[in-house]
Amino acid sequence: MFRKRPPPEEERKVRANDREYNEKFQYASNCIMTSKYNIVTFLPVNLFEQFQEVANTYFLFLLILQLIPQISSLSWFTTIVPLALVLSITAVKDATDDYFRHKSDSQVNNRQSQVLIRGSLQNEKWMNVRVGDIIKLENNQFVAADLLLLSSSEPHGLCYIETAELDGESNMKVRQSVSVTSELGDQNNLASFDGEVVCEPPNNKLDRFCGTLYWRDKKYTLSNQNMLLRGCVLRNTEACYGLVIFAGPDTKLMQNSGRTKFKRTSIDRLMNTLVLWIFGFLVCMGVILAVGNAVWEREVGFLFQSYLPWDPPVDNFLFSAFLSFWSYVIILNTVVPISLYVSVEVIRLGHSYFINWDRQMFCSQCNTPAEARTTTLNEELGQVEYIFSDKTGTLTQNIMSFNKCSINGQTYGEGSDPLGPQPKRLDFTPFNPLADPDFCFYDDTLLEAVKVGDTHTHKFFRLLSLCHTVMSEEKSEGELLYKAQSPDEGALVTAARNFGFVFRSRTPGTITTTEMGRSVTYTLLAILDFNNIRKRMSVIVRNSEGRICLYCKGADTVLLERLHPCNQELMNITSDHLNEYAADGLRTLALAYRDLSEDEWDAWSERHRSAAKAASCREDRLAAAYEQIEQDMVLLGATAIEDKLQEGVPETIAVLSLANIKIWVLTGDKQETAVNIGYSCKMLTDDMTEVFIISGHTVQSVRQELRRARDRMIEMSRTRDGKEEGVEGCFMGNGFREGQGDSRGGEKQLQCPPPPPSNLMDNISGEFALVINGHSLAHALEADMETEFVSTACACKAVICCRVTPLQKAQVVEMIKKHKKAVTLAIGDGANDVSMIKSAHIGVGISGQEGIQAVLASDYSFSQFRFLQRLLLVHGRWSYLRMCRFLCYFFYKNFAFTMVHFWFGFYCGFSAQTVYDQYFITLYNIVYTSLPVLAMGIFDQDVPDQRSLEYPKLYEPGQLNLLFNKREFFICIAQGIYTSVVLFFVPCAILSDATQSTGVPLADYQTFAVTTATALVIVVSVQIALDTGFWTVINHVFVWGSLGLYFSIMLALQSQTLFGIFPNQFHFVGSAQSTLLQPVVWLTIALATAICIVPVLAFRFLKVDLKPQLSDTVRYTQLVRQKKRKPAGRSVGGAWRGVGSVSEGRLGARGSSRRSGYAFAHTEGFGELITSGKNMRLSSLAMATFASRHSSSWIDTLRRKKHSHTNTPPSASGESSPAPSCVSGSIPPLSNSSSVLCGSQDAPIEEETGAAPDTQTASTSSTQNLPAPAPASEAADGSAQTLNAGVLTPAALRSQGGDSPGGWTISLGAVQEALLRWKGRASASNSPVKLAE
Repeated sequence: MFRKRPPPEEERKVRANDREYNEKFQYASNCIMTSKYNIVTFLPVNLFEQFQEVANTYFLFLLILQLIPQISSLSWFTTIVPLALVLSITAVKDATDDYFRHKSDSQVNNRQSQVLIRGSLQNEKWMNVRVGDIIKLENNQFVAADLLLLSSSEPHGLCYIETAELDGESNMKVRQSVSVTSELGDQNNLASFDGEVVCEPPNNKLDRFCGTLYWRDKKYTLSNQNMLLRGCVLRNTEACYGLVIFAGPDTKLMQNSGRTKFKRTSIDRLMNTLVLWIFGFLVCMGVILAVGNAVWEREVGFLFQSYLPWDPPVDNFLFSAFLSFWSYVIILNTVVPISLYVSVEVIRLGHSYFINWDRQMFCSQCNTPAEARTTTLNEELGQVEYIFSDKTGTLTQNIMSFNKCSINGQTYGEGSDPLGPQPKRLDFTPFNPLADPDFCFYDDTLLEAVKVGDTHTHKFFRLLSLCHTVMSEEKSEGELLYKAQSPDEGALVTAARNFGFVFRSRTPGTITTTEMGRSVTYTLLAILDFNNIRKRMSVIVRNSEGRICLYCKGADTVLLERLHPCNQELMNITSDHLNEYAADGLRTLALAYRDLSEDEWDAWSERHRSAAKAASCREDRLAAAYEQIEQDMVLLGATAIEDKLQEGVPETIAVLSLANIKIWVLTGDKQETAVNIGYSCKMLTDDMTEVFIISGHTVQSVRQELRRARDRMIEMSRTRDGKEEGVEGCFMGNGFREGQGDSRGGEKQLQCPPPPPSNLMDNISGEFALVINGHSLAHALEADMETEFVSTACACKAVICCRVTPLQKAQVVEMIKKHKKAVTLAIGDGANDVSMIKSAHIGVGISGQEGIQAVLASDYSFSQFRFLQRLLLVHGRWSYLRMCRFLCYFFYKNFAFTMVHFWFGFYCGFSAQTVYDQYFITLYNIVYTSLPVLAMGIFDQDVPDQRSLEYPKLYEPGQLNLLFNKREFFICIAQGIYTSVVLFFVPCAILSDATQSTGVPLADYQTFAVTTATALVIVVSVQIALDTGFWTVINHVFVWGSLGLYFSIMLALQSQTLFGIFPNQFHFVGSAQSTLLQPVVWLTIALATAICIVPVLAFRFLKVDLKPQLSDTVRYTQLVRQKKRKPAGRSVGGAWRGVGSVSEGRLGARGSSRRSGYAFAHTEGFGELITSGKNMRLSSLAMATFASRHSSSWIDTLRRKKHSHTNTPPSASGESSPAPSCVSGSIPPLSNSSSVLCGSQDAPIEEETGAAPDTQTASTSSTQNLPAPAPASEAADGSAQTLNAGVLTPAALRSQGGDSPGGWTISLGAVQEALLRWKGRASASNSPVKLAE
């Protein structure tokens, strides 16, 4: 464990089958460790982490003081017991978390691998694999370490891998061994292999490897194409052998994982600061009282020396003052009692259980509940400003489906009328025995066109069955398994298969299909391969009749330019269809063909052969040859594939955006796919002012592109603001501008001279988006470029980073944490997301299809991205609200309790005498006031969960840290000090002249102590009753039970019975009984309570009446709903539940801007691989299946840019519009006009109730008052909403079970409720406008 680390490597030397040689370099073993502790380090490291909490150090210091008898007036066990309890609870929790990490590590380290040792294969645990070992991998096995591929069961040393754990891409990738080692097929040859590899040292570059193989006096260059990285899965390859180059922590996967970090919330950090301030305040009070003690002892104390001498070793007034200072430090330490930290841990544990128990975050399909894997970050969930999300498996389901198509100007696959009968899924089995039973299609007109032999339809599906690089394997007659390198191709070939054009098998020179039940073999003459520049692929085939035809599919933006002029009319129609498909969020491809004569083919094939053999500029010459033949084509039609999002993703992103949460997508996928997903998720919309793409390859070019982007944003913002005075809702068209940055829509910019750039970027008006590639991001993350990138990207509404490595994901998160000081959340589902999850303040793991590495590294986990909405807007907001209310009340009650000692010091000669009975001091925080504040901290709500989801702006106070900050802290302290003044001086003034009924004076110490303590408990109990916003049975039992418990315990402790048993311990015998029987005492308590509580009530009444918060307004609407509730019938179409399938319920129509929906997750090189025959087996020319997945669509925007005509902040006006659930089938399609979609969260809620408290609604424009449509939220399930005359009525906001009044009250109780009802009646009677209920 304490072994000296070897020096950093400059290069790595590995010799095969020679452990003795390799061990002298002290390379890391293959054992991985993601845990934080072990048995030896747990205690010291965990205690070190816990004592980073200033409060723990503070209580340790107090404990040391209490061990000194001369200054301690309290027993030492009153501090050590709760301190040990807090440390133990936290240590057990941390140990439990780390145990699961150890368990995960053990599971991985103990996986079995076949290692070639002394000529034979032996099973070894992964942890025992060493650098230089040769291991055997079999199909569907995980790669144990970073391997150099030596040989494979496939021809030419090829193998196929899936890298989803590394880069999130689910499409297959091909790797090939060096030709000289590909022949080492059997164990004997491999056992004698003694080649030496010299390569680069361990690094985190996933796409790069540089090395050389030395064997038999020759050297061979090694590249990334020869490497199998840990975390990959071997697919469709029977077996392969590899040489271990990097193991364990040196592997590229682990190099990208990042370290496990100790995460603390912003409230924790603030509390550390506040504890320091309180300690300083405590010292000041101690100094004041110590000075008072010195003055008193010098001026007055000498008069008492005869019968009250100083205790040794005190011999003068200065030393007495010194000891008095420390005594008061101990007495006054309850301003921050250690019970605060015990209570905080209990509350966080309760919040974690609420997350675990939430049935609305339970996925029944995979039987997976949400899980809070940590208990320390719950309130941080209510303060998130930035979300960084992976794409594949997080936003998408990794499932693709053939959705629509256009053939010869006729579109197929149209959606049905939601009010009409739902179409039946087509059954292809009677028509085609080879059909895929899992294929879904609903438009029977396309099947009829195939059956009747429509020529264009047959050509369309023939193209799909021929123009691809799919491999097939037919394990039994009719049982076809397709292995697609691209998920798009798998969906297209499967569609052709079901419509009667079945791809059966292929050889390097032929393609065999079954067309309408007839077997047909085509001669494959050439494959014109796909790449990101061409954005298309073609095949040239010869049919059985000798006719030669070129079939091409690709992006419409490039393919339509290469059509014959005779296609103009058809091209216009097809372009309209493509626009419709793209607007529906579908991935589109255009299809075309060209008949070739023998002469044309001979001439072109000669040119193609010469280009392929060219020694220089081979790629350019091939591209020119492809360009020549792909001209004058005839358009067939277009396809539309739905890349299925997870359920509710667009709605979730839209609602989170309304909560002012910025969402960045960080993906390893290509740009086209990522951008398509951005449109599908509604991150990118056609109504955005502009979408900028940063694609520079140098630091200077990236800097220039970012600056040009900012200039463009500022220019367009000024133009936009200038037009807004005359034209409402003027939007710029959407366009992709290469090499330009972007900005996010923000506050409306004032017409004034331009402020400094930093301020100007914060006031950008308009909605912009930024797309940046991985190579550009690498430059943008450099130290001198970070500010440029942050200022541009953070002004954007949406940011998408493509082709990023796992480490870059973490660097982006760290950059935002550094420059924006904002709470960040990272969410992902694969091992490539682990470093990002660890770097963010909060890490969320999706238990998806890419393993459990992300879940194991996360703080929270669930199975669907849509649950993030409820995690943040409900649990996160509630946790933040509860913790803030808890802390405010806790500091208040303890200052009210402790400061009485301070005032009493001026009346007791500064002698460190306590006011209360010592048992009251001990039990005050543990028994009398602990349970009510715990109940409030665990169960309290300001609004129900349904309202939290309907009004996302309720989330903003957490982002702005409004509920508990330094200002709120001082307000609580001031209220506590005021209460302590009242509780001390009111009883002191009254009891000083009061007498009992017998004439005996009441002005004694014990009577005063009992009166003050009783008044204190009653006042803080009434205060927490006012602070509680959600009453449950537990709240009632704890609040009123604690009050009753106080009287019971006090009477018991001051009874004759206990005094008789322990006469030296109980000094207040009989005080409670005699004191509480006096009417003047109860009058004193009532007067003190009224003086403490009435100002608070008055202030809160005025605040709600004059300056209501958004939550106050939402509570008001809740009360009106409960009062005016009527039986509501179901709306037409029933309650519509939004799902991730974008085709079900899309908002709006596509704008006029031209944008291709093209996306094709394909890798260049497969065409050449097929025609070379290198990937063909002699025994079987087909390959196993690959479940195609990916997803993407183009969806119109949820809402347009908000045009606010008032600068009144929502917090002041209480105005907001809900984020309503997805509309039911009875609602007509929403218009793109600003009159509907420009409604914002600033629209008055009062309109919904029919009793608007603000009479200004009559003069406000209807455009402003319309609520902004927002997508379906999870809590909106079952709600039916209607739009009536452009106004969202109360019925539209009412959801089944959402308004259950069970115990829900507003924070000021029945009195405040009466005020709000009076206000509603007054406003309703004065309002000139009545809205329909």
